[in-house]
Amino acid sequence: MNLKLRLIFDDRVGIVADISALIARHALNILSMEVVRNAREAHVYLEAESSGRNYRFEELFEILGNVAGLKELSLIDTLPQEEREGRFTVILDNITNGVAAIDTKGRITVSNTVFRKLVAPEDSDITGRHVTSFDLPVTAILDCLEGRSFSDIKRTLVSGPVRYQFFASGRPIRDSQGRIIGAVALTKDMEEIKMLASTISEPGQVTFSDIIGADPAILNAITYAQRIATTETIVSLHGASGTGKELFAGAIHQASARSGPFVPINCAALPEHLLESELFGYVGGAFTGGKSGGKPGLFEQAKGGTVFLDELAELPLASQAKLLRLLQEKKIRRIGDSREIPIDARVITATNQNLEARVEQCLFRRDLYYRINVLPVHIPPLKERAADIPLLVEHFLFQLSARLGKNLKPVSDAAMDKLLGHDWPGNVRELRNVIERAAILCTGDALDVDCVLFSHEMNRLPHIARPESVMAETRPLKARMGEFEAQAIAKTLGQTKSIREASRTLGLSHTALLNKMKKYGLP
Repeated sequence: MNLKLRLIFDDRVGIVADISALIARHALNILSMEVVRNAREAHVYLEAESSGRNYRFEELFEILGNVAGLKELSLIDTLPQEEREGRFTVILDNITNGVAAIDTKGRITVSNTVFRKLVAPEDSDITGRHVTSFDLPVTAILDCLEGRSFSDIKRTLVSGPVRYQFFASGRPIRDSQGRIIGAVALTKDMEEIKMLASTISEPGQVTFSDIIGADPAILNAITYAQRIATTETIVSLHGASGTGKELFAGAIHQASARSGPFVPINCAALPEHLLESELFGYVGGAFTGGKSGGKPGLFEQAKGGTVFLDELAELPLASQAKLLRLLQEKKIRRIGDSREIPIDARVITATNQNLEARVEQCLFRRDLYYRINVLPVHIPPLKERAADIPLLVEHFLFQLSARLGKNLKPVSDAAMDKLLGHDWPGNVRELRNVIERAAILCTGDALDVDCVLFSHEMNRLPHIARPESVMAETRPLKARMGEFEAQAIAKTLGQTKSIREASRTLGLSHTALLNKMKKYGLP
């Protein structure tokens, strides 16, 4: 017979001794006892067993009532220690890392489900077994009993046809006097680490938490976008190139109730003769070179989701008329088809140009302008929130450290001053490119000022610079012409309002200019 009791006494010295002596005289064995002091009271939690007769509650009260100062006695179902252990076990079994602790003899005292599945998948309880009894590739936890610690030791465990790769870390466990009374080890599955790093460095789903910034201007834009995200109304994003319009569009889509895909379309990147077929689709035989069975347009593919029309100002007038009809009727007609297809896709537009000015110049339809300008969101340029640059730098370096497999390096004061002093015509996109370039080129312990290179400084590289006369004599003509071409394109892009205008100024086709921008890494 097991008994679990709670006794409340006026707090005094000798309570535990009196209880122990009294219970021993009545052939009861104490399994556990815990005292919790509360104000001037002592709450004693007791578990005892009887190997002989079964005591009634009245008899127990009569026996324990002889202990001086007893105020209350009650039977309980669960002891405080059992509650703590239960919570502790639930917590351990619900974390994704493996956890195990040993005593000073190297025997397992605590383990969670993940660790047990790793070392002994057939056993549900490994408590008491020595750590060396498992076929582990590392027993460095025993070194922790000598006061040493270890971190992120990479190991591989082969169990039959299954191969596990993990990182292990360990620390000694000390009591209040500093004496080592055991050790604890933590294992982290390598595949989970890779997945987490991939999620951080190349997130598949964008949320508002991915938009970095503490300046009131960007925070106001985020708050407003969050408020309108759940509506079905068209959203129009306004901001300079590189401010993060697609990031905002993706976050709005993610925060909406739509379950379909997010389909981004760069209206300036699609050649004019292919634009309508990509947007609205076509039927078989509509034109030479098309698929025999036809092709659905991007609006159809975005069923139940969101279509993001970036650089909308570059949309030709004929396509603007079709877009206006789509927005009004929620239907499209494929090229070469007479049927109308209903569309279920929310539309988010973005532009870095002044649409009102383009309306006055008859380059953008007035009726379409009023149709899309219902919920405008203005995204501030980076130069108007320069205080966010250190936050963005830290964020980009964290992403790069995971993607490039490099340690996170601090940014020197001189380098940060150079970043803060730049005008950032390419905004956040330009900053990201500069930081990635610096992280790749840097060979020291910190990102210094000579690693921070803007587009117009790309003719010099850190640590390998040579006199210009030597470079002029030894570099091939093709390399020098490429440098000149990159500078010319960068300058023209900075002086024109759009990629299409830049391509006309340079005498290049739209596609050729896009290819050269990609080649030279221009934003």
